[in-house]
Amino acid sequence: MVFVAGPRQCGKTTMALSILKSDETDLRYLNWDTDRGRDTILSKNFPSGKGILILDEIHKYPRWRNLLKGLYDSRKSDLQILVTGSAKLDAYRRSGDSLQGRYHFIRMHPIAFWELPSQTQDDLERLLKLGGFPEPFISDSEVEARRWSREYRSRVIREELTSLEKVSDVTLLEELSLRLPDCVGSPLSINSLREDLGISHTTATRWILILENLYQIFRVIPFGSPRIKAVKKEFKHFHYDWNLIQNPGARFENFMACHYLNQTQWIEDSQGYSMELRYFRDREQREVDLVVLKDKKPIQLIECKLSRQESSSSLKYLKNKFKEVPAIQVCLEPTEDVTDRYGIRHCDARTLLSDPFFRNQIQESDLQL
Repeated sequence: MVFVAGPRQCGKTTMALSILKSDETDLRYLNWDTDRGRDTILSKNFPSGKGILILDEIHKYPRWRNLLKGLYDSRKSDLQILVTGSAKLDAYRRSGDSLQGRYHFIRMHPIAFWELPSQTQDDLERLLKLGGFPEPFISDSEVEARRWSREYRSRVIREELTSLEKVSDVTLLEELSLRLPDCVGSPLSINSLREDLGISHTTATRWILILENLYQIFRVIPFGSPRIKAVKKEFKHFHYDWNLIQNPGARFENFMACHYLNQTQWIEDSQGYSMELRYFRDREQREVDLVVLKDKKPIQLIECKLSRQESSSSLKYLKNKFKEVPAIQVCLEPTEDVTDRYGIRHCDARTLLSDPFFRNQIQESDLQL
């Protein structure tokens, strides 16, 4: 089986339906959120014969893992099973579940710059302005993008949350989600959120995890060891919908973080390497925006700026600690692609994202749906 998880409305269902023949859709695409799909799943009246079976949002069914285990064990020779979902699939797979060894897991993301038909500076700025979710991006309207983002955030919390989690005060959790975009770019203080909302530290921490499970945000933890004093335990967070972020610098950093997360998770899911996205911060307040790890070793250091500037002192410090690791200071505005005397590459986002450093590491996936 193949599990595909990712934010709601990022294109999972469209992708799934695209691999079916038009006359197969009614029989071989079952959505738990529809009456017909739910009835078919509960009655286990699945289509006979060989072919693909797509189960959408089935994680909302409390016994979905047992159902899939039985279906796979009894029909693995004739059914190719694709499971898609916008929440919980990733969280559930980390527990000791009964499906271990029966599926591959792939995470799907909003639109990335390298997926656009053309990759001009205008295309990049349009993607940064409208966000990567298909509906607001295709609308090509800042007004529609803002309206979509506000409605989307509320809809996910009000509809998805209630079917998956038990939260006593959904309104307060929604207020938390409204505050988070203003905190992008800096380590997130749980204590400040707790005091502002009048909730316990445990509740605030749990709600952050819920928003992560719902693919509203993702967290990035510090990188480092005691010898370089990177001992801060505060994490940073970013939003899959970067259109929520008003501060231009924070939005651009979020934009780059989403693209790096996209590719690191793709390498992990398709090739099996252990990939991580982190950031660097130490007691002297030196900070580097992003650090990519492969098998727990840094393979790239990234600092994000809106315009061309001298090399960041923090990036120079970290580059000096890891001399063989590529370091990049990327900016939004078009600029020359050069390497300075500290060994730090300076380039613009269009150049970097048109030819990502990890592209050579990515090969065609062996996964066959």
